[in-house]
Amino acid sequence: MSQKTKALCEGAIMVALALILGMLRLYRLPDGGSITLSILPLVFFAVRYGPGWGFLAGFAFGGLDYIVNNGIAIDWTTIICDYFLAYGLAGLGAGLFRGRRVSACWGTLAGGTLMFLSSYLVGVFVWGKYMPEAFLGMPMTSPWLYSFLYNILWAGPDTVLTIIIFALLYRAPSLRRYLLREDLSGFNR
Repeated sequence: MSQKTKALCEGAIMVALALILGMLRLYRLPDGGSITLSILPLVFFAVRYGPGWGFLAGFAFGGLDYIVNNGIAIDWTTIICDYFLAYGLAGLGAGLFRGRRVSACWGTLAGGTLMFLSSYLVGVFVWGKYMPEAFLGMPMTSPWLYSFLYNILWAGPDTVLTIIIFALLYRAPSLRRYLLREDLSGFNR
């Protein structure tokens, strides 16, 4: 089996696991934002195989998440930016720390930040037209503030929880070996 075939198989498994975790919402905001642990398997995969594979897995997950988990969108830009692009960028960012010992925290932080930025910008330019008069007990007059508050409420906890779980799991020698790609030495490139 080639490394490419192994990556495709593992990617499919991680996307499926992310979909399952996406169904287990810890908290749901109005208009679709949710706190889940769905980025955890995507980050694992991206840290193992790099930014290109991470982006592809995140992109695939984003589209499937929109369909399977009843995503909310206004138009095609919100589908692309809040689902395909946001999760693709989460995989890309995490993949930048491929095979490094600091991958658990920095990869998740980079991926979570890029995911947040995608949703934040579409929130400003598209969702901002529909912002409520008040949010979290504060009057909303700026789509920049509204989008920041809304998206940080789900992306922040998602990222922090993923960092904590990833760091705890990284302590297991077999998982650390997996993430550092030590088991791939016998595979063809």
